[in-house]
Amino acid sequence: MGIRMLVASVTVVAVAGALTGCAAGPSEPAPPGVQPVSDPAEIATGLQAPWSMVRLESGSTLISERDSGVIRELGADGELREVATIDGVAPQGEGGLLGLEVVGDQLFAYLTTADDNRIESFELRGEPGSYELGPADEVLTGIAKAGNHNGGRIKVGPDGMLYATVGDASDTASAQDPDSLNGKILRMELDGSVPSDNPTAGSLVYSMGHRNPQGIAWDADGRLWAAEFGQDTWDELNLIEPGGNYGWPVVEGIADDPDYIDPEYQWATDDASPSGLAFVDDTLFMAALKGERLWVIYPDREAGVDAVAYFNGPEGDDGYGRIRDVIPGPDGSVWLMTNNTDGRGSPQQGDDRIVEVQLSGLVEG
Repeated sequence: MGIRMLVASVTVVAVAGALTGCAAGPSEPAPPGVQPVSDPAEIATGLQAPWSMVRLESGSTLISERDSGVIRELGADGELREVATIDGVAPQGEGGLLGLEVVGDQLFAYLTTADDNRIESFELRGEPGSYELGPADEVLTGIAKAGNHNGGRIKVGPDGMLYATVGDASDTASAQDPDSLNGKILRMELDGSVPSDNPTAGSLVYSMGHRNPQGIAWDADGRLWAAEFGQDTWDELNLIEPGGNYGWPVVEGIADDPDYIDPEYQWATDDASPSGLAFVDDTLFMAALKGERLWVIYPDREAGVDAVAYFNGPEGDDGYGRIRDVIPGPDGSVWLMTNNTDGRGSPQQGDDRIVEVQLSGLVEG
């Protein structure tokens, strides 16, 4: 498989009407946020149905492949190698080896088994270029699985807690059942126990009423954002409140129903089908699968949310097809991971791949 490391230049460019539509005066401050510039640099190729990636302080990146259950290491030198195959992974439809997170020397993985969705942890041993995993420890088991709507993103928040996005596993009623783990965002200690300050005592449920959330990220103020697949009408970007109810399956998208929390932004499902979510320099970046694009999102407390699509041309032109994950890259860049080999895309030579996108500051315009 071909792998190469490239560096693209960073330039400051003007945005013509992307935010306000007005001309910039010399004394006007630049709006907060960044945007992609230049041609993305190809970092890795030849991945098979990749789902998640997490960068390590050592410079390596760990990557999950959904259907094979394999975790790969991408070294800082561009070398790609197999770290381990996770025992018990039983891929079916959208299930398999999904989200990854690393805390210190512990790797956390969200996976589908023959019986459930679960979170396991492993000691990450060795050095860059020779990482291996210790035995699996169960963190959380018994999450209902299905051929779709498994959720699967896990991340440690700024509070040190482990958060997990869980889909409704095609049982829509579970999203409104406070005793079910499905259709929720969960918050737990690193050992899977319930934090004492969770919204409901004794419950891992942090928010409910979700259909299939697959992206979470925290902004500079510590606010939690989540990207969620809708059904037939609206995909959602939600600002998560502890104990909040986001309405599924009663409502989808902005409903102005006082019983539920409306999304901050919504897309037609053909334009998004959102998965990974990242926050870099006052800007959210959202990977879109069916929409085959990167959504660059500017969350402004006063003006509301603005979103601009990038890389939404035909694959091989300025597009990359289905995008599964996006994470902060080195030196203020972002990394995108495509997902064209999962049975729903149209793979091109080199798929699936990771590309690095440099960013520039916005200028009022």
